Amino acid sequence: IRTRALVERTERLMAELGVHVDPNAEIWQLSVGEQQRVEILRTLARGARILILDEPTAVLTAQQAKELFAVMRSLVAGGRTVVFISHKLNEVLEVSDRISVLRNGRRIITRETAGATPRELARLMTGEDRDFEVKSRGRAGDRPFLQVVDVTARGARELIALHDITLTVHAGEIVGIAGVSGNGQTELAEVVTGLRKIDSGRVLIDGVDLTSASPRRFAQAGVGHIPEDRLGVGLVPSAQVRDNAVLHQYWQRELSGKVTLRRGSISEFATRLVSSARVQTRSIHSPVGHLSGGNQQRLIAGREAMVASRVFIAAHPTRGLDVYATEDVRKSLLDRRDAGCAVVLISDDLDEVLLLSDRIAVMYEGRVVGEFRREEADRQRIGLLMGGHVAEAGRQGVP
Repeated sequence: IRTRALVERTERLMAELGVHVDPNAEIWQLSVGEQQRVEILRTLARGARILILDEPTAVLTAQQAKELFAVMRSLVAGGRTVVFISHKLNEVLEVSDRISVLRNGRRIITRETAGATPRELARLMTGEDRDFEVKSRGRAGDRPFLQVVDVTARGARELIALHDITLTVHAGEIVGIAGVSGNGQTELAEVVTGLRKIDSGRVLIDGVDLTSASPRRFAQAGVGHIPEDRLGVGLVPSAQVRDNAVLHQYWQRELSGKVTLRRGSISEFATRLVSSARVQTRSIHSPVGHLSGGNQQRLIAGREAMVASRVFIAAHPTRGLDVYATEDVRKSLLDRRDAGCAVVLISDDLDEVLLLSDRIAVMYEGRVVGEFRREEADRQRIGLLMGGHVAEAGRQGVP
């Protein structure tokens, strides 16, 4: 095996797709988004005649997605077949020739793309017909529930992942963190939930310095967290739905005695949570790993919303979910905002960031390179900043 030749081939493929991953990194050191990019690169490296791309744009900026679509069209023109699986209906309509809709493991319809609409596809996908609407926002409060002050932290490879990050989120406000995965967003979420120690700086929750505190101390201070990796970090797949429902509450007097857990109370708690979060499961005693991705995420969102009295951190909360699971998770974020919580939404889906956020901060290579109020946010400028084109974005008037 010639490592240099492999690196050169990988770099050529990355240049073709407009994405970047360190060719010499270990896979475990990469974020979930970066790992997905490796999947795309590996498929093309095999020279496959049929490409099945499952949510390939989840880790790309809008410009990079356009470039990927151009690559897909060139592959089709060259005689290859592409199956594009996505819940982003606008992208499906833009790139496809024909559309097949699946629901509950059955093909509902196959039709030509011409003339199809997002609402029609959503109805066919779910069997329901409803609209998701973001209600108008009141003015955010003046009380800063989350303060990140000059924070520098290292990532899994012991390289600096956050460079002097400063960020303030007020009560009743959603701040969206836009950026391509692997630019420090994962480390930021871990720092403000106690999962990662910092080299320097401070983290304050409602004015209380929790810089060196444990994850439990952050949870007790009112910090909820929907992690990027729901199975690896947010859930115990082999454990029951019931036990996963109380991962943040099991030590409370209601659920725990001095020596043993109160199983009856835990079952009642889990039943209430499953009902309020609209989790579809055969039983609260089923392994949580048997749930669909959407129901796993509903469970996490509902559980963490109960914890998040002050701060709610949501990292890629709707990645890979269907239309209505996405709506349910987004609604939990809006409900927390309306209850006066400070919400941090980390997403590489720019449409989602623009839809939900009151303010938008753009991260690139561990730094905040731009910040916008929602009403002045410009998709093109944000996309340029996400891709690292800071100078070009500045010429277009980025503040």
